[in-house]
Amino acid sequence: MSRTRIVATVGPATNTPEILRALAAAGMGIVRLNGSHADLDWHRAAIRMIREALPDVPIILDIPGRKIRTRRLLHEPDFEVGDEVVFTTDSSHDGRSKVPVTYDRLHEDVQAGQTIMVDDGTLMFKVVRISGPDIVCRAMTAGRISSAKGINVPHVKLNTALVTRRDEEMVSFARSTEVDYIGISFVESAEHVKAIRKLVAADGPLIVSKIETQKGIDHLDEIVDATDSIMIDRGDLSVETNLESLALMQKDIIIRARRAGKPVIVATEMLHTMITNSFPTKAEVSDITNAVLDGCAATMLSGETAVGQYPEEAVALMRRVANVAESYLQGGLDIESNSARSSIPRAIEDAVAMVCRNLPVTKVGAVTKSGYAARMLAAHMIRQPVLAVTNNQRAARSFNLLPGVEGIFVDIEFPRTSADHIIQCLRELWRRGKLTDDDLVLSTAVAYPRSGNRMNLLQTHYVRDLVETLRWSR
Repeated sequence: MSRTRIVATVGPATNTPEILRALAAAGMGIVRLNGSHADLDWHRAAIRMIREALPDVPIILDIPGRKIRTRRLLHEPDFEVGDEVVFTTDSSHDGRSKVPVTYDRLHEDVQAGQTIMVDDGTLMFKVVRISGPDIVCRAMTAGRISSAKGINVPHVKLNTALVTRRDEEMVSFARSTEVDYIGISFVESAEHVKAIRKLVAADGPLIVSKIETQKGIDHLDEIVDATDSIMIDRGDLSVETNLESLALMQKDIIIRARRAGKPVIVATEMLHTMITNSFPTKAEVSDITNAVLDGCAATMLSGETAVGQYPEEAVALMRRVANVAESYLQGGLDIESNSARSSIPRAIEDAVAMVCRNLPVTKVGAVTKSGYAARMLAAHMIRQPVLAVTNNQRAARSFNLLPGVEGIFVDIEFPRTSADHIIQCLRELWRRGKLTDDDLVLSTAVAYPRSGNRMNLLQTHYVRDLVETLRWSR
């Protein structure tokens, strides 16, 4: 099993069952939908199609949140260096004379002399003057402004609401369609995560917090503690901070998230040239390799699969590069503890890693409700595949984001007064062919749980012995 997941964004180029299955066969493990594009009817139909084509693949719905974008434009203006370009908070414009933006107070928050960046900083404008709702700028680069492109004003505090009305609508939509993860843009505090968590509720999607600003970096530990997973949006992060430190910030974010057992998705321009070319640059191959060596849980494709000409090829190439990097990493892996190990679950984590490195264990079965065991074993980056078994179908899908983990749903009761379900789960894995007679399986679970109890049981079994002793049959 490949440890690093590939997240592929579904868009006009990939929005059919046949292409989705082809992407999955090429190595896609997670589907992403970008809520900044298309309407809710399109996303609802896409989610239904994904569920029918790939029922076990988790879905991330990325919501616009506090991100400022250009609105949908009937006319996408071209410009040269030195041309006057007018951005406006007046939504009645269509791009012919002025470019409307999604944040209706932008004209109040910016001043003459400041820089506005569009499309991950590839387009730059100097603010000349403010005239009512209009922001009159001078182009510092040549190019074209397209619909729904991100807008950044570095080092300027924008008075956007922590949770917008659009956020509330999108969270409600995410709950009703039962997606597995919801991505939050421009997360800068635990308070922001908790506000979304309140809307999501306990039975809603898990949260992916996108780190895109200096404030997100400054409050990273509290965000990691509050969220379920992290996404490094390198486009906005490089614009909002500084390009020179981007690779180092990526490494630091992954290290700090892994310490907490939270998976990290690395995103933005990983195979950007493959939107229009069938072959990547060497720098892009190196980028994927380094993200895997850093310890990310997943690498992400955006435009490459949403609108690109070579979506299947991009997924397959990323899968091959990630597999090679994983093999290299595994060969020299020697995990050291980052903190004092003073609890039973942490001792079990270390014991699992030690047993897996010193015995011919072929697979690990983690019987888990919350996913704690799966997250922490994934953080240890053990060589063996982790089969995370749960009786919650949504949780099973969500485990598929974790590196080296396969989430598996079983219709088995997990009682608090017995440990019989652990062997029942192993039998079900054997019955489905996930375990074979030749496997030496290490299983971990929580037995006789009380509040706060996690991972207090560790067993090793030759599956053949279980089959013979317990007289299993298919």
